[in-house]
Amino acid sequence: MGTDSHLQPQLAADPSDPYRREAQTFPELNDDMAGRVAAFGSVEDWPDGGMLFERGERSVDFFLVLEGAVEVLDANAKGCEHVVHVHGPRQFTGELDLFNDRKILVSARARPGTRVARVERLDFRRLIASEPDIGEVVMRAFILRRVGMMLHGEAGIALIGPAHGAATSRIESFLRRNGLPHRQIDTETDADAGGFLECFQLSPEDLPVVVVRGQTLRRPSNGQVADALGLTVELDPSHVHDVAVVGGGPAGLASAVYAASEGLDTIVIESIAPGGQAGTSSKIENYLGFPTGISGQALAGRAQVQAQKFGARLLISRGAVGLDCSQTPFTVRLDDDTEIKARAVVVATGARYRKLDLPNYAALEGNGIYYAATNMEAGLCAGQEVVVVGGGNSAGQAAIYLARSAGHVHILVRGKGLAETMSRYLIDRIEASDRITLHPFTEVTELEGERHLEGLSWTDRKTGETSRRRVGALFVMIGAVPSTDWLEDCLALDPAGFVRTGSGETFFCSSKPGIFAVGDVRSGSVKRVASGVGEGSVVVSSIHRYLESLRQ
Repeated sequence: MGTDSHLQPQLAADPSDPYRREAQTFPELNDDMAGRVAAFGSVEDWPDGGMLFERGERSVDFFLVLEGAVEVLDANAKGCEHVVHVHGPRQFTGELDLFNDRKILVSARARPGTRVARVERLDFRRLIASEPDIGEVVMRAFILRRVGMMLHGEAGIALIGPAHGAATSRIESFLRRNGLPHRQIDTETDADAGGFLECFQLSPEDLPVVVVRGQTLRRPSNGQVADALGLTVELDPSHVHDVAVVGGGPAGLASAVYAASEGLDTIVIESIAPGGQAGTSSKIENYLGFPTGISGQALAGRAQVQAQKFGARLLISRGAVGLDCSQTPFTVRLDDDTEIKARAVVVATGARYRKLDLPNYAALEGNGIYYAATNMEAGLCAGQEVVVVGGGNSAGQAAIYLARSAGHVHILVRGKGLAETMSRYLIDRIEASDRITLHPFTEVTELEGERHLEGLSWTDRKTGETSRRRVGALFVMIGAVPSTDWLEDCLALDPAGFVRTGSGETFFCSSKPGIFAVGDVRSGSVKRVASGVGEGSVVVSSIHRYLESLRQ
């Protein structure tokens, strides 16, 4: 985290690089703030070379440098250590992992004459809550440090594999969406790839590989990557939470923020990454309070930190596979055979992407067929023609974002246009762009390519005319089906499989008292980020009433 000496030239010139904003990323507290921080901890002297904490440890403390200096150390994928920043007097250590129980990504070492104020974990949370001006400085710095680590690929994590490979794309997406800094080495183009393969004695059949702390994971699942990086949290099977929120999209994260901020013992279960489908959106421009827009990943990342600040626990890369609602507390069964008990459950599992019914479709998912248009996907098809299928806001946002780097963007819709399904501001931008073409009454009818999508054909349903195109990618955004199969027979569902809820004060209550549904998974919900956040926040009042009824 820090000095320009090791930055790649193109990154060093990036004005958005947090490491170029030292006053915010590595701030010096004034004397008053430093005194207030020290009051929450104890003063300690450290010998030269003493390790304040080492990467891989959990639940490390917060350190404010009073005298001397503290080096922050990173290690690359080969285990070579280097100093990435030096904290001087009135500067502080840490980044986002101080708000959770994950393994820390970097180490810290004292230089000669170092004296620090050490604030233990629980006291650090009290500090952030009771000193809002200090909390604001610390939170901003932590977020910027994580963004900088992501930008520069620090933390000694390397992903090695063909960039166009489905498994490589899956893991890269998992790392990126969970805010995990890493370096990606494309074995198809990167000059360093041969050295890595030789160093770790890897063959093409082993790819993709994740290298972390000297450990080599060959073709790992997301869960295996999460375990190696310390994302998973330790669970006490006998502990009963007040609330278990299943799903970490906007609705689920809002539920967690409000429940935890009001003192409820809260845990969030998310199978992939915070943000849900919204987390894959390149830019959300009609969300209140962000006039220039915000990416779904950035919004989700901030919400995740906010929930953790209030004490909510996030269980990432573990999905719910069953629910025992026969007695209270309820039991949520996870895909790793563990169980979570809770007095109340919030179902916020959203929906899964719909797919096209075409030969060879499954083989090309992640190999040219995508369900999100982020920087990663845009980079893979830069300069090429791309096709977006769908007429909703997500399709419109993707088309506008892709038009910045793609050769041309084709939008295919089965109906006559976009007016009935897309926001007006997006339609206006699409119509004004000479790099986007709308094709009404059109559908994809054939895919080309074996290992990667190379082209496709689409057919005009009114004229019967078929066109063939060489394309770099196909983005499928045609809606979703509810993720409710894990609920078994606990709740009443509508014919489409969405959870039925009540009305009035029981608006978010399911057919089973104590189990609530919010966001896209709820029958009749408005499929918008803002409405999901609203439902997630409002449901907490119903949870309070239910928990109070259990005490009577």
